[in-house]
This record gives sequence, C-alpha cells and structure tokens, in this order.
Amino acid sequence: MAKECSSTTCDKSSCEGCPSKEGPQSMLEKLNEKSSVRHVIGVVSGKGGVGKSFVTGSLANLMASKGYSVGILDADITGPSIPRMYGLTGSAMGTEDGIYPRITKNGVKVISVNLLLPSEDTPVIWRGPILAGMVKQFWTDVVWGDLDYLFVDMPPGTGDVPLTVFQSIPLSGTVIVTSPQDLVQMIVKKAYNMAGMMNIPVLGLVENYSYVKCPDCGKEIPVFGVSHIEKIVEEYGIPLIGKMPVDPVFAEKADSGNFHEVNNEYITAAAAVLPA
Repeated sequence: MAKECSSTTCDKSSCEGCPSKEGPQSMLEKLNEKSSVRHVIGVVSGKGGVGKSFVTGSLANLMASKGYSVGILDADITGPSIPRMYGLTGSAMGTEDGIYPRITKNGVKVISVNLLLPSEDTPVIWRGPILAGMVKQFWTDVVWGDLDYLFVDMPPGTGDVPLTVFQSIPLSGTVIVTSPQDLVQMIVKKAYNMAGMMNIPVLGLVENYSYVKCPDCGKEIPVFGVSHIEKIVEEYGIPLIGKMPVDPVFAEKADSGNFHEVNNEYITAAAAVLPA
C-alpha cells in the first residue's frame, strides 16, 4: 500500500512508494480494439468561421483520392457540419463491438454527433465535460477499422473540447486554418502556441477566403483584406500548404451534400507534409 505524503513530515523515506514519484501519467485514451489508425491529424483554428470543416473534408478527399483509407472525426460537437456536407443522413449503427461510422460516396468514414441525434437540427445543449466525454467516445467506442489517416475537425479556440482532443487522442500533427484579416497573426499564434504546449507538431497552414476570382477577367480580388500569410509562415516556420479562394462551386457542393465530388486543387501541397 502506498504511503501518504505530509507537507509537514515528508522526508526521503516517507516518500518511498508515493504515487507522485512515478511522474505524470498519460491521459491518452485507448483506441477501440477493433480499430487501427496510423495517423491522426487535427484541423484547428483560433476562431470560428474560417472554413475549418471545408479544409477537413478537402484533406480527407485528397488522401482518399490517392488510395488511402481515410476517416473524419467531427469533434465540433455543438456545430457539426461534416454529415450535411457529404449528404449523410440517418443514424450510425451500434453493435456490441461499438459504433460504426457512416461511409461517404468516396469511401471516407465519418462519425459525428449529428449521426447520433434524432435529427440534424436537434441542438446539443451540453456542458463542457459532457462534450469532452463524447469526443473521447468517438475514439474509444467507434469501430474505425484500419485507417491510414483520421482527420479531426475540431471546434475553434482553446476550450474544453480542443484540449480533450490534444490530451486524449495521439495526434500526429495539426493543420491550422485561417483567413486574410488583420487579426490573423494573433489567431494563428494562439493555435500555434497551443499545439506547442501539447508537444504536437504543426504540419502546415491553410489560408481560406484568400481572394475572389473575377469570372470575366480572372483578376484576383482580396475581398477580405490583403493577405499577410507569407509573413506569418516565415516568422513561425510553418509550411504554407494552401491559399484558397472563395469558390461558389465548392460551396454549392457542400450545401447539396455532394462534397465527395470536390477535388480541391488549392491544397494538393498538403500531401507532402502529412506523415507517410
């Protein structure tokens, strides 16, 4: 039986067997026993509305098109959008082995809270610990099978759920998504610093809404401000793996549930920075 340490009487002999001598314990959760995942990539942002789910889906489509087995864990519990983008409706199936993800038309396995609710417009009114527990279950209770890449669409910011993902799931790296506004440097720095504090490498940076291309003359118009992304990647040493314009074709595919048809040529450089 381990001895208890007292702040007034603690000495070398009394600390023998104290659990604290063993050092910090890992908080990683155990993957579902019928699953094997080679690489887990977190897609993060410092603020909402920058197209993080769009980038997550684009990365999944990219790697699936190269013949890899791919999954998406939708960790944005209160604002899930992945199932709608891919036209997935109905409920995920559960058995004694666990929960089975739904599969998109291009073979990407998806789990999301929207696949467990009565309808996609049912609000998730849960407190932080319950949200975090759901994300853990997406790792421990979902039968992913054999995956080369699992992309985690994380909620924005540095709150309970992103922290749970960083601490509970063995991330191979993160991809930061941002937009070309003046406060972008602060936003990127928050996401970059959080990954650094968790000892997770930042694999690359994607800028969304970089410009709108004029349909008549082809001129690139920076409607959301002049991009400072090159300065940021130079300062932090992060590879720039994509500058994406506002493309109504992509938006139409997502809105109609046909995102499996999207081949986002603006992020093909991502394949080179993802772990092999």
